[in-house]
Amino acid sequence: MTDSMSEMLRQDMTCEGLLECFHGTKELDKDVFGLLVESSEPLTVDEIAERIDRERSTAYRAVQRLMQAGFVQKEQINYDQGGYYHVYRPTDPDKIADDMQRMLNDWYAKMGQLIGEFREKYDQQMADPVAAEQ
Repeated sequence: MTDSMSEMLRQDMTCEGLLECFHGTKELDKDVFGLLVESSEPLTVDEIAERIDRERSTAYRAVQRLMQAGFVQKEQINYDQGGYYHVYRPTDPDKIADDMQRMLNDWYAKMGQLIGEFREKYDQQMADPVAAEQ
């Protein structure tokens, strides 16, 4: 069950909490993101799977969720003799923070609009209770 806004504001939030609140990341996604942040070089899905001790397909799904959220970037590495593979690196934290700020601003504007509609609806009902019942 989703916490109410007042409950969320009373909780201590961490950066990982932000990722969960904004994008619904799972614990595994946070682990993969942390791994990529701590790594000195980009990693393949096989390397990620090995380091988090999970199946390749599980690691791949986590990487895909992180890419969709904009937390991870994919880079193609070409072999000299043909073929390629992909490596993954974390997105610049400033870009992630800017995206979250934009999302928060959009949410804030939407909530402001809904509060205005609430106020208008109930101000009218309080001013004319008979008309509001009709």
